[in-house]
Amino acid sequence: MKILVVDDEQDVKILFQQRFRKEIRNNEIEFVFAFSGEEALNYLKENDQQAVLILSDINMPGMSGLELLGKIKDKYVAPPPVVMMITAYGDKENYESAMKLGADDFLTKPLDFSTLKNKLKEI
Repeated sequence: MKILVVDDEQDVKILFQQRFRKEIRNNEIEFVFAFSGEEALNYLKENDQQAVLILSDINMPGMSGLELLGKIKDKYVAPPPVVMMITAYGDKENYESAMKLGADDFLTKPLDFSTLKNKLKEI
C-alpha cells in the first residue's frame, strides 16, 4: 500500500518512518511525503495517482489541506484515493468542511498511531 503523507512539518517524515518501521521493512506500506498541497498534487500528477491513501494536514501555508482535498476529490475520480484529514484543531467547522469535501476520515493530532494502523487494515 502506498501512502502519501502531506504535512508542512518536516519531522512528520521521521515520525512515520519510526512508527511504521516494521511495516516499511516488510514492504507492507510505502510512504511518500509531500510538504505542501502543491507538492502533493504534482506527485499525484507525475505518478499516475499511485497513492492508495492520502493523509493530509489541514493547516498548511499556501494551499490548505481542505483545498487539496477538494482538488483531489474533483480530479481523481476513478478510483478515488482514500483521503484522511489530520489536524491539531478537531473543531466541528474543520470536521464538517472536510466531510462535505469528501474526506473519508478525520484524525486529530497528536496522532494515535495504533488507531491509524487499525484504520489502514480496513482499507
